Amino acid sequence: MHTFRFLWILTFLFTSGCSLLPEQIDQTKDWSASQFYSEAKEAMRDSDYDQAIKYYEGLEARFPFGRFATQSQLDIIYAYYKNNEPDSVTAAADRFIKLHPQNPYVDYAYYLKGLTNYNRDHSFTSRFIPSDPSQRDPGAALESFKDFEQLLLLYPGSKYADDARQRMRYLRNNLAKYQIHVARYYMKRDAYLAAANRANRVVANFQRSTAVQEALEIMVEAYTRLEMEDLANDAKRVLTLNQQKGTFDVPGQDDDESLTETIWNFFELDKN
Repeated sequence: MHTFRFLWILTFLFTSGCSLLPEQIDQTKDWSASQFYSEAKEAMRDSDYDQAIKYYEGLEARFPFGRFATQSQLDIIYAYYKNNEPDSVTAAADRFIKLHPQNPYVDYAYYLKGLTNYNRDHSFTSRFIPSDPSQRDPGAALESFKDFEQLLLLYPGSKYADDARQRMRYLRNNLAKYQIHVARYYMKRDAYLAAANRANRVVANFQRSTAVQEALEIMVEAYTRLEMEDLANDAKRVLTLNQQKGTFDVPGQDDDESLTETIWNFFELDKN
């Protein structure tokens, strides 16, 4: 008898608890757009990004139009970024750019896209195990470069422009170094022509990169081994000239223009 009563009580408590669940889940049913937004901002301040994302998504689902919806579409990009959801950042940023191309803060969407791709290779493991970023797959770096380039082309006066430009320089150097790694790989396997071609493209497309000196050195060695003395001497002459000058800059070439052209040259380079 006691066992039966105990089981009955447990059943009652369970079913009673279940009956409360819909109301608990729908605690936002009477919220206004401003309350959704306020709660989302509060969750962001508390670093509860999962909850903030739920509130932003709920706001837009319940109130798809108006200033709170537009602002939540922008804020959720940052929430995804802080929550380490790079694919969601890109999707949300692209959506905001498409829906609000004239929004005064659309440059922020471009910037967060670039920043997300910039950090894609910075995994939890890489924070503790040092690695050379120039040896990683350049796909994310290329995407990041494109995003920052788009920001600079469309919004050169953006408050994010200076940071984007600095990151592009860093990316450019790493992209050039990546090609050097490939060229050295070919050299080790006696594929001298392939190595020379890679190095030559670095010289042609990444003139202001720190990798140009290494590229010229590879060209000298590769052409020498191929017994292409004229090409080896040309590379040696350029190498010596720049060493005497103490710089590998190309005179008369605008730095910013070089930056914005680099990405397209690199795409062409990597097709081969």
